[in-house]
Amino acid sequence: MKKKRNLIILSVTCALGLVAVLLVLLLNHRSTLDDFGVKNPETITRIFMADNRDHRVLLTHDLGNTSDSAWMVDEQYYASQPMIDMLINTMATMRIREKINRAALPNVVKDLSTNNVKVEVYQMVYRIDWFKGKLQLFPHEKKTVTYYVGHETRDMMGSYILRDGDKEPYVIYMPGLRGMINTRFIADPIPWRSHRIMKLDVKNIERVQLDITDSPEQSYSVVREGEGFYFECGEPRTRVAGFDTVRVAQLLSSFTNLNFDEYAMAVPKVEIDSVFTKAPKTVLTVTDRAGNRREVKTYIKYSNPDDIKTMPDTSMYNVFDLNRLYAVIDSKDTVLIQYFVFDNILQPASFFLGKERYHVAL
Repeated sequence: MKKKRNLIILSVTCALGLVAVLLVLLLNHRSTLDDFGVKNPETITRIFMADNRDHRVLLTHDLGNTSDSAWMVDEQYYASQPMIDMLINTMATMRIREKINRAALPNVVKDLSTNNVKVEVYQMVYRIDWFKGKLQLFPHEKKTVTYYVGHETRDMMGSYILRDGDKEPYVIYMPGLRGMINTRFIADPIPWRSHRIMKLDVKNIERVQLDITDSPEQSYSVVREGEGFYFECGEPRTRVAGFDTVRVAQLLSSFTNLNFDEYAMAVPKVEIDSVFTKAPKTVLTVTDRAGNRREVKTYIKYSNPDDIKTMPDTSMYNVFDLNRLYAVIDSKDTVLIQYFVFDNILQPASFFLGKERYHVAL
C-alpha cells in the first residue's frame, strides 16, 4: 500500500514537473515573440547601421535635448525627425509573424549572410535597476541588441530579420502596417539628414543680405537696429526710408522654418560644366545675433540639360526649370530648392520698395 502511494506521489510530481517545464518553454517562446522589438526606445542613444555596399551611418541622440535637433547624423548634420520617428516606432513595435519554413531556411540564411543591413542599438541602462525602475543607479551606455535585416517576403508583408543571439532568423512584421519594414533600415546617411536650411526666429535675426550677381543695384540688406530693422540696397549699400514693412516682415518670417526640397545627388555633367562654373545667380547670407552665418548660393536649373547643347541662346526663359533651382549651402551641400518656398526671399530690392514681384534667380 505504501509502495503504491509513493508511486502515485512520484507520478504526480513528474506530471507537475513536466507541466512546469512546458510552462517555462511556453513563456520563453511567448517572451521571444513579444520581445523581438526594442524595449524602452526612449532610452536609445545611438543607432549604427551598415550594409554590404559600404554604406555607413551613425544616428546619435542627446537624451537631454527635447527639441527636434536632438538627433544627429554622423555627429555633423541634424537628422530628419520624421525619418527618426518612423525608425524608432518600427523597432519598438515590430514582432515575429512566423518561423521560416525549414525548406526555405538555408536560402534565407545564405542571402542574409551576403545581403543585409546590420543594425546596432545602444541604450542608456542602469547597473542597478530595482523595483521596476523605482531605484536606478549608475547609468551607462550599452549595446542592447543587434539585428541583421534582410529582404522582404514574397507576399511583401514581412521581412527576414536575424537578431544576434537567436539561432535562426524570423519573418518580422509591424502590426497595423500592410507592407515590409526592411526598407526602413537604411545605411546610406543622406536620407537621414534633415532638409532644414535654417530655423531662426525673427527676434534672433541680425542681418539678411541678398546679393544679385547680374543686377547689383537690386541687391539688398535688412539689418537689425534695436528691436526693429532698417533696409538698404544697391552696391554699395544705401539706407532707404519708406520700405514696405509688411513685405520685409514676410521676408524675415521665411527663416523660421526654411527647408530645401532634396539633395542633388545626380547633377548632369553638362550642368556641372556650364552652370556651376559660372557665378551664382544670387548669394543669400543670413546672420543671427550670436554671429553665426549661413550662406546659400543659387544657380539656375534647366528643364532638360540637353538643351544646353542644342539651344543657340540658353538664356531663353523656356529652357529653365520654373519650379526648382540649385542651391549650394555653406559651399558644401548641393541641393534643390523650390521657387515657391523662396518666393519672399529671392526678390529684388524694388519689390520691398513697393514694386511688382519677380524672381531674380531666373
